[in-house]
Amino acid sequence: MEKSVEERTAGTSSSGGSRTGRNLPAAIAVGVVLGALVLGTVYTIKELFLIVVVGAVGVGVLELVKAFATRDIRVPAVPVLAGLVAMQAGAYWGGPEWLLASFAVFAFVLLIWRMFSDGTDGYVRDASASVFTLFYPAMLSAIVALMLHPGDGNHRVLIFIAVTVASDIGGYIAGVLFGRHQLTVISPKKTWEGLAGSVVACTAVGAWLVSWLLHGQIWQGALIGALAALLATVGDLVESMIKRDLGIKDMGTILPGHGGLMDRLDSLVTTLVPVWLLMTLFF
Repeated sequence: MEKSVEERTAGTSSSGGSRTGRNLPAAIAVGVVLGALVLGTVYTIKELFLIVVVGAVGVGVLELVKAFATRDIRVPAVPVLAGLVAMQAGAYWGGPEWLLASFAVFAFVLLIWRMFSDGTDGYVRDASASVFTLFYPAMLSAIVALMLHPGDGNHRVLIFIAVTVASDIGGYIAGVLFGRHQLTVISPKKTWEGLAGSVVACTAVGAWLVSWLLHGQIWQGALIGALAALLATVGDLVESMIKRDLGIKDMGTILPGHGGLMDRLDSLVTTLVPVWLLMTLFF
């Protein structure tokens, strides 16, 4: 993500990072590996891609559970992970109705689980955090299964991921080169210039890929891209709020140069629903 003016002028780190403090070689290498994994599964056997999604989001869930535990908020990982699998399968093979039903069932399971595990003290706090985790990121990520199901679902998923990644890259570059005006105190590293870079990059990538892969109108792709840029930024800010409230810097360290998986999934899960809706409406 883009940094503040002071951070941008602090110089290059001795660990091989960029002027922003981010380890760019490691970040790029991880991005290439993840991109190859996505392309290698979504364009071969779609179900393999869903397994990759479940694995990635499952790690993100565990990171979130661990983060909540730092404030003595108890979220049971087992039923949340079971719900994640059920929602992905339900969405892919059953559609939106099965996704919604799976979410409702496992939300109720979480309420019952907490009822018999740790007594009455903190029940509302723990149950609320548990259902929140079931929704974010587990349920939101299951929208990708709805997006993947049609015959051209692999193209739709690629477009969704590409525009979201373009938001990160465009915002990072514009923020480093031109960032002067802070966007919000929630995330001091973000600038208005970075947001503009995200919108430009996403709009261009969306217009190109939608017209090429889905044979849609340029304006349709541009709209999908612009909306993705705004919501990807919102996703980053939502996770920043969570981390600030919990008093942690990153959700994890599993991805060199990126942080935890939730630090990568935050913008993806918040972008999924509107992008899926627009693609469903247009195509």
